[in-house]
Amino acid sequence: IEQGQRPFSDIRNTVGNVPMEWYQDYPHIGYNLDGKKIFKPIRNKDELDEFLDKMENPDYWRTVHDKTTASDIRLTDEQVDLVHRLQKGQFGDVNFNEYEPSVDFFTNEVMIHPVTNRPQDKRSFIPSLIEKEKVSKLVHAIKMGWIKPRKPKETTPQYYDLWAKEDPNAILGRHKMHVPAPKMRLPGHEESYNPPPEYLLTEEERLVWEQQDAEDRKLPFLPQKHSCLRAVPAFSRFIHERFERCLDLYLCPRQRKMRVNVNPEDLIPKLPKPKDLQPFPTTMSLVYRGHTSLVRSISASPTGQWLVSGSDDFTVRFWEVNTGRCMKTLEVGGAVKSVAWNPNPAVCLVAVCFESTVLLLNPSLGDRLVVSSTDQLITSYEPPEEDKEQAVTWALSEGPEHNKGHRLTLTHPKAVKQVVWHGKGDYLSSVMPDNSSNLQVLIHQVSKRRTQNPFRKSKGLVQCVSFHPLRPYFFVATQRYVRIYNLIKQELTKKLMTNCKWISSMAIHPGGDNLICGSYDCRLAWFDLDLSTKPYKMLRHHKKALRGVAFHRNYPLFASGADDGSVIVCHGMVYNDLLQNPLIVPVKVLKGHQITHDLGVLDVTFHPTQPWVFSSGADATIRLFT
Repeated sequence: IEQGQRPFSDIRNTVGNVPMEWYQDYPHIGYNLDGKKIFKPIRNKDELDEFLDKMENPDYWRTVHDKTTASDIRLTDEQVDLVHRLQKGQFGDVNFNEYEPSVDFFTNEVMIHPVTNRPQDKRSFIPSLIEKEKVSKLVHAIKMGWIKPRKPKETTPQYYDLWAKEDPNAILGRHKMHVPAPKMRLPGHEESYNPPPEYLLTEEERLVWEQQDAEDRKLPFLPQKHSCLRAVPAFSRFIHERFERCLDLYLCPRQRKMRVNVNPEDLIPKLPKPKDLQPFPTTMSLVYRGHTSLVRSISASPTGQWLVSGSDDFTVRFWEVNTGRCMKTLEVGGAVKSVAWNPNPAVCLVAVCFESTVLLLNPSLGDRLVVSSTDQLITSYEPPEEDKEQAVTWALSEGPEHNKGHRLTLTHPKAVKQVVWHGKGDYLSSVMPDNSSNLQVLIHQVSKRRTQNPFRKSKGLVQCVSFHPLRPYFFVATQRYVRIYNLIKQELTKKLMTNCKWISSMAIHPGGDNLICGSYDCRLAWFDLDLSTKPYKMLRHHKKALRGVAFHRNYPLFASGADDGSVIVCHGMVYNDLLQNPLIVPVKVLKGHQITHDLGVLDVTFHPTQPWVFSSGADATIRLFT
């Protein structure tokens, strides 16, 4: 609603009585009578144009910018005169005479009869009873001492002793923390007008005294000898010294401050010495050579006698751990992304994944009875009457493939990145990272040869998965989160925030309550699952991206391998007492791998029984640290 509109003669702007700042960001400024917008005149003057205008335009001084119409107005001579008069405090109208003779509206002569010629009231002669009562009450109160008449003001000045009244209720007041004002030094012989000759300074001492700083001098003045008291001059530094004394008295602290002296070393947590945490791997014992390209994945057999490795040179090799001898080499049809030895000692099976295939191999190493019972287990499978359609095709290997050790081939729809076994050895899971589809994680059962997709929809790009060592839980790590699913209830139990940008690997403590995650942003996060969904500790020991992490099955050890070519072994003690937090102490940095194509250690795994760690690197070697 436009208020206070101008008369119709002025149709330049009909905004009314509103602040003009409201129209700052608009191209128009108000509306005309037909409701059409009145556009602002185009103003593209900058500071320079303004300056030139000021220099060249003779009417610049009488030009005024009108905000309501956004235009410049040149004032006429009459208007300029009016402004000048108003600035001087004169009347706006020229013809107004302020010194006109005044006209009396009322006469100054006293009339005989007032306007109200009424006789005075009787009550104006009699003293008031109410006032008398009030006065008598006040007199009585003053007599009784209830009301004190005003005291005369004390004209004598009052002085306060700063140190006299300490506050007894202050925190430090209860202890006798009173600091007396500093006392002045009593004058000695050197201050005498006629000091003994040993107090007078020699010429050398006087020169030294003059060169010293005021703080370093023993005496604030030069001792001088005068023949009599009359000859003693006035003390030149008298006012200065009085001022310093006043400062001494005024700046002296009223209370003693309790300083806490903390030894900085006591603030650092006491960690046990690595020597007390033995055994842990310290030296490089064996190097397993034979691969010609980077070794992406390694896995040890449950007995600890054999080691399997998969490499980008399209081969899987089986090694004897103690001798470093390559027992067997199998050519497969692609770069091997992941290998996993079945953790069940009664089954001799190795899962290998390359491209979109997962192979189950029987390496025929170790106990012959275990090897034959494994073959029997696979051949004893009877297909069900109804064949369900599955995401994966299972094929039994025959002929020359069977002689090589191939037992089952699982053909997946997409490239597989990781395989991992369940602790009992019958189930295995495979990961096919693909952000667009919900078919990223599959769980296979070997004895029944069936495959299921546990997730209806994808929650991000899956990096790795793992089975809980004791309970029916399944861990799925996407780029930034780790989700824990209950396989029996088929629901999400927990979602861990890793505070990492991109998870690379994960390992679960054999007790099942702790988890470590390695990430490509050089961090290792330790989670206490009973404690919180955020990391209990963040370790930043590596300088480059972490590629693999692992826990030891029996010893309180965990290891991480990274692109800086080192494996860091840490002591990670988890206590049975739930109130005690895990103890995490880095104990050893193991080096040996050469950095190749900016890649260092690609996988780490512990020996199942000994405190040894295996690491595989981009330099095509596997190393054993004992």
